[in-house]
Amino acid sequence: MDFYSACTAPVALSPGENTQPEPVSGSKRLHVQRLGLVPYVPTWDLQEQLLADTLAIKAANRQAEVDGQAVQPTPNHVLCCQHPPTYTLGKSGKPEHLLLDEAALAAHGATFHHINRGGDITFHGPGQLVVYPLLDLENFRADIHWYLRALEEAVIQTLMLYGLRPGRIAGLTGVWLDWEEGAPNPRKICAMGVRCSRWVTLHGLALNVNTDLSYFGHIVPCGIADKAVTSLQAELGHAVAIEEVQEQLLERLREQLGASFD
Repeated sequence: MDFYSACTAPVALSPGENTQPEPVSGSKRLHVQRLGLVPYVPTWDLQEQLLADTLAIKAANRQAEVDGQAVQPTPNHVLCCQHPPTYTLGKSGKPEHLLLDEAALAAHGATFHHINRGGDITFHGPGQLVVYPLLDLENFRADIHWYLRALEEAVIQTLMLYGLRPGRIAGLTGVWLDWEEGAPNPRKICAMGVRCSRWVTLHGLALNVNTDLSYFGHIVPCGIADKAVTSLQAELGHAVAIEEVQEQLLERLREQLGASFD
């Protein structure tokens, strides 16, 4: 049972709307790894390994329940990092939304990967905070749409600390500025794309902090051609320490999940 989601969503909440999980049993502790600037593929491999480990525990627990034995709590990991210039295309994406050929990719110092998250194409690069939560949603709330809204709300609450007025656009996952209906210049500041396998999440969110936005000019971001992309730096007019934003976002994520840190 796998779910994929990224650029579209059937439910949209207002900024600040409560997304707290329903009480369920299981571990709500988050193990955070702050990886810094790391290549994309090894980080993807790490996610796949952590996913496999968690699924193995869940399989063993199902057998333990049959045998009347105690079960082992499943872990919840959160990986925080930045990547060198990288374009990724999700399962529902269109290859033609990458506007560079192999030679042009190399000239821009970028790599390209077709991966197993939902959604279309996006960019990762230095100055962008990437967060990969590998959570067993059965420890929180087994609802992928609730999970996406919780990720969005953590980002919204973080950006509000910097004086921005972020929000959601109905039908589009992610976090936006000028998001109100009829606003003249809607622009995305945070993209999201997830996979959920047996209620264990993979991939996550990419928040533009000090990102070089010129790289987005070589793709159709998330397959959306009529809306812009922005960053915290572009909106504030100055760079912001990405480590500071990272810690603020982690705290807001912990709050949204009703979790604690190891």
